[in-house]
Amino acid sequence: METSKTRSAFQTITSRELNGFRVRKRPCFADDSSQFSRIGAFDYGVEDDVTPPMALSFCKTSKNAHILAVTGEDGYVCLYNTRFKFSDSATRAENAEKARKCQWLAHDNAIFDVCWIKDDTNLLTACGDHSIKVWDSQERKCLLALTGHTGSVKSISAHPSNNDIIVSGSRDGSFALWDLRCAKSTRAHSNTLPIATVQGAHKSSSVKTRGRHNKAASMSVTSVLYMKDEVSIATAGAVDSVIKFWDTRSLKAPITQACSQDMSSRKWARSYGISSLSQDLNGVYISASCMDSRIYLFNVLQLEKGPVKSFEGSNIGTFFVKSKLSPDAGHIVGGSSDGFAYVWQVNKPQADPVKLEGHDGEVTAVDWCSHEVGKIATAADDSVVQLWNINSSCYSNTRSPSSIRRRERMLPVMKRRKLFTQEDEKDSIIGPDPDSPVELTVQTDSPNLTSIPEIRTPASLKKQLFSPHIKDACEGSPDASFGSPSSVLNPPPSIKRKTILDYFLAPSS
Repeated sequence: METSKTRSAFQTITSRELNGFRVRKRPCFADDSSQFSRIGAFDYGVEDDVTPPMALSFCKTSKNAHILAVTGEDGYVCLYNTRFKFSDSATRAENAEKARKCQWLAHDNAIFDVCWIKDDTNLLTACGDHSIKVWDSQERKCLLALTGHTGSVKSISAHPSNNDIIVSGSRDGSFALWDLRCAKSTRAHSNTLPIATVQGAHKSSSVKTRGRHNKAASMSVTSVLYMKDEVSIATAGAVDSVIKFWDTRSLKAPITQACSQDMSSRKWARSYGISSLSQDLNGVYISASCMDSRIYLFNVLQLEKGPVKSFEGSNIGTFFVKSKLSPDAGHIVGGSSDGFAYVWQVNKPQADPVKLEGHDGEVTAVDWCSHEVGKIATAADDSVVQLWNINSSCYSNTRSPSSIRRRERMLPVMKRRKLFTQEDEKDSIIGPDPDSPVELTVQTDSPNLTSIPEIRTPASLKKQLFSPHIKDACEGSPDASFGSPSSVLNPPPSIKRKTILDYFLAPSS
């Protein structure tokens, strides 16, 4: 007969409460893909013409977040409803027929990138015919054609708050800024020329490249990003692993740059280009897919330190293989040339990634759904688009690096009263110094600056709101002159916004 002591469930729980015992959480990532579930899969293509998809993008608003735009080599744009209940018994072609909402021929060439703008009412397509087109997603009508590049347009990105301003990168080695309000109507259609172009943005002759005959490196601009500070642009190219940052108000030279590889100590070094860039919702981190089969993570505020983390496990064999940082910067999903998609947890860069199986070709395009937490879309050369979902239990246990919050506490009542009393006595006794200069500064929000709440009385707050210098600053702001698009890139010096260069120390040259 066993003599071991037994305790009831109630006693066990009570002991844990008294002794402070905490149940150990299950880790987010397991050795297999059990934490991921496949929602469904469908073929991309029109009727029997199945072609490889090149790019995909979820809608940005919560109302339309389930709509997925997919483009391919055939020049078509297809919109799919990802909330459709995919049947396991149905074929991928049948799932595609039922989930497809609409389709239209956008270009006569391959579409390399797609981007939603203006609350998902318009769609941007970057094509191999050297043009960018703006589409009405409801009417499927071309509104504008942006012409000016002399090579295939590889990447496009819209201004975070003003979607009339976009940036594009091309195989001709340039990136260009566009203002959709500068359209010129013709008999055929409306077209727009770039308002600014930087040629040879990533042209380098000091680095030797891979190849048997040491051919000149491609100067293609493979990826562009409009930063969250609304005035800076990040670009990457095929020539090397350097990310350059530009100020849109002065595009003569990059304001700073970051490199994933340290090539200063080696006379001869291989050059690995970057296939794609992505940023989180807060704009704190940037991920870069490098052709050395690594994904590097950069902190925008500490670019001089280089990549803060790197992730391995995939095979980035071509520039068509992309990766994407999740909106909360908690995970990274990336394609691979071995036919799998991989997911890394940002907080555990040394851990093996989760392998998403199901494709039969090189996985190229990937995207996160911004409003349906954990939903992923992947596309491959097998002409199949697959939808995945991270289990809610796994996703909720993940601590996002960019989701740190700082609690502000209000001062006690007595301290507030004392503060007001001291301020009134100081003003009445000392008074303003007539000889001291009065300096007016316009402050901007900065991620790394500690904001101290300013306590004011209703009377002083009313005076501040109706201050004449604030009124003059508002009248001279770029948004006040809607008819002058160039004012967005060249605001008055008194109210110029800060760039990322003001948030960190630039590397010494």
